[in-house]
This record gives sequence, C-alpha cells and structure tokens, in this order.
Amino acid sequence: MIPDMTIGQLTQEASTRWGEIWDPNATRMRILLLCPRKERKMMELHGDMVEHGQPVMAVFHRPRAEAPLLEEQGFDTRAASFQFVDISTPDLGPWMQHMVTNEGWIRGSIEIASTPFSVGLPTQRPFETERTLYFRHPSLPALEKYFLPFPVESLPGKCFVSLPRRAAAEMARQQAEVLGIGRLEKPTPEPEPAPPQPPAPKVEEEPVAVETPEEPAPPAAEPAEEAEEVAVPLPPSASPVPEPAVEDDAEQVPLPPQAEGSPSGEEIPNEPTEDVALPETVPEPEPDRSDLEVELRSFFQELIDAGVEPSGFMDDARWEDLNERALAENLETWPILLEMTAMGQ
Repeated sequence: MIPDMTIGQLTQEASTRWGEIWDPNATRMRILLLCPRKERKMMELHGDMVEHGQPVMAVFHRPRAEAPLLEEQGFDTRAASFQFVDISTPDLGPWMQHMVTNEGWIRGSIEIASTPFSVGLPTQRPFETERTLYFRHPSLPALEKYFLPFPVESLPGKCFVSLPRRAAAEMARQQAEVLGIGRLEKPTPEPEPAPPQPPAPKVEEEPVAVETPEEPAPPAAEPAEEAEEVAVPLPPSASPVPEPAVEDDAEQVPLPPQAEGSPSGEEIPNEPTEDVALPETVPEPEPDRSDLEVELRSFFQELIDAGVEPSGFMDDARWEDLNERALAENLETWPILLEMTAMGQ
C-alpha cells in the first residue's frame, strides 16, 4: 500500500521502481470492480492469491457528493466498495477467474463520466466520458454510469500494488512474446579478451625450461646419488609400508563400536550424550515474532477452532483494529492466515 499516490504517477515511475519486472511494451487496461463493503479487505489482498506476470495497481473511490447520482439509478452506495484496477491484459483472466467461476461475479460495461458542476465539488477536473469494463458481485445491482471528480489515473488516495513473483514475471514475458504483445530484450555479454592471453605465457615458459637443465646437469648427478643413499635405509628401519595398511583396516572395522563406546579419550569424557538431546528442543521461532503477530495468530486460531470460514474473519469486530495496526507496522496478514489455515487442514 502506497499512500498519497495516483495510478498515473505509479505508471510514470514504474521502470525505476520495479526494473525488469515492469514491461513498458505490455498492453494494459483499467477496469472497475464492485464488491460488497465487508469484502474490501479481501480485495486489497487479492493479488497474493493470484499468479500474475506484471504489477497490478488499484485504488478505491468512495462516492460522497456523487452518491445521490448513483442512488438515482437505484444503487445503494453504502453497500459497496468501488475499486479501479490497472492491470496487464494477459493477467485479467487469472485475476478474475476465481470471482467469476466460483462466486458468480457478473461482467458488463459502464460509463465513467465527469461529475457535473451542479453537484458543487470544491475541486474537480472535467474529462471526456469513457466506457470501460466492470465486474460486480451478484449481490449488487447493475450500474450504468459512474461519476468521478478526476480521471481514473488522477484519483488521489491509497494505491494498492501487487507485484508478481519472478517466475510469474518470466512466464508473462514469454507469453507476451508468443502473443506479440511486447518483448523485453536483454544485452548479451561478448567474451573476447580470453583468447589473446594464453599465447603470451606459453612463449615465455618454453625458453626458460630449456636453459635451466643444460647448466646444472653435472651437479644433478651428485645429489641424485645422495638421495638414493638416503632412500635405502628408510624402508628397513621405519617400515612405512605395512603400517598404513593396518591403519586402514583398523579404521574401517571399529567405526560402529566407536560411536557406542569410548573412542579417542579426549572429547568423549565430557559426556556429550546429554548435550545432544538439547538441540531438539532449542529451535523456538517465537522470539522473532512481534507482540502484534502473536496477537494476530491467536485471533486467527480462535476463529479457526470455532469453525469460522476465512471469508468470515472480516466480519469479526476485532479485525478492523488488528488490520489497521498490521498495516502501520508493515505486517502482512494474509500469508499468516494462509499458513494457519493450511496447517489446520
């Protein structure tokens, strides 16, 4: 969540903010989603449950002075939340699949018009009426026209950005190349400086090796004889050949008994057997969790034990306070919920 931002500003800063994840050649579109007011929190976290290839930017708009214009169409503005979503065209299908297939969301088209000056808004900027795609929850009535004080890309407020995983981004780039929507080219390195280096050292090493053996040839014979004389007495006295063979056999045979009994008597007399059992109970992830995360987990666990579905968690009166505090501390609540519900299954 990025406060005091517009979709237009994020689009202009996308390349510097997200680098390779952002494809400037990808086609994008803006849609309007009408969801029940109680499910707004779920819509804010919707990107965590969907695989998408490009960043998705969304902003909520609450009609105030424009509310009477919607009520004239038979729409209760207090029962719905209005979310504008800027999304890559290939990502629209995965983004809406669950809502359309499992929840029965209805697809249609709607006019986005500038708020009339007669409403008396303190600040507004007129723009041309445009028709766009919209999806609404089946519990909400149809809406033919929606009014805004500014264009969609200029609506100020809290922008919710959902970034894709790198694997999904790579998949989307490949899909974009197949569809011809956009391509992202990467520079290829040129390994040229490697070949000129090896010939130089080869020429220098050959003459050096030829000159050295010619001069010390006569004295080389004398130390060779001394080396032979020294090497003769070594095998009979020390007899190094039979000893390593015995050590190899001894190391292979007594390996299992050394672990049970007393091996080299320096480290084992400290009785490490009692210390070995300690690490099994040492790892405790609790110290890394903040007090708010512990409170949030106990809240989720209480509802899970009570048999409440995850979609019903938002109806609990304690959720608003916990979620607001989590946003303030940059604590992601949805991954914690997914982890606990998965463990409970």
